[in-house]
Amino acid sequence: MNIKLLFAKGLKKILNPPALRNCRIDSTARVCAKSELNTVTMGKYSYVGNDCFMGNVEIGAFCSIADRVCIGGAGHPIERVSSSPIFHEGDNVLGVNFQSFSYEHTPKTTIENDVWIGLGSIVKAGVTIHNGAVVGAGSVVTHDIPAYEIWAGNPARKIRDRFDKVIAEKIEKSEWWNKSDGEIKEISKQFDDVDAFIGGQE
Repeated sequence: MNIKLLFAKGLKKILNPPALRNCRIDSTARVCAKSELNTVTMGKYSYVGNDCFMGNVEIGAFCSIADRVCIGGAGHPIERVSSSPIFHEGDNVLGVNFQSFSYEHTPKTTIENDVWIGLGSIVKAGVTIHNGAVVGAGSVVTHDIPAYEIWAGNPARKIRDRFDKVIAEKIEKSEWWNKSDGEIKEISKQFDDVDAFIGGQE
């Protein structure tokens, strides 16, 4: 990589560090520049790209989250006369509360393990994206995504399975992401050969 590019990337991180509030990020995980995370937990070897926003999200291990992804965040009570936050409890950007009606602002969003979320995607609060799933760039995810399925679009819909159901179940059952680093390093020699990996787990 050329020196100018390395310098520019380093400068970007120094001048625009991520903003983390009430987060628990594993020491092996990474959050890139300009990202804003509020009440987020993130497991080992996961990363969040540049300029992302997340609120009340649980992220598992080995997840890959690209730049400009938005996950979770506050909702608004559209069944009431007004959806403005001025009329329900809690702090808001306007600094005023005319009423204090109860409202669950930010339901938890769950991203399980080994999930890949593409550039510029939006994931609605309260959704669960299960192990091994893939979300295509620019998608808007409004429903749970089952394990090892590929979804894309606005709204996101299933495109196809990553593997057939039997293979997907065996990979998921292995729970390889919960093993020690040493064990993962050893079994990852077979990660480019799914049949060999599954055979080694049986």
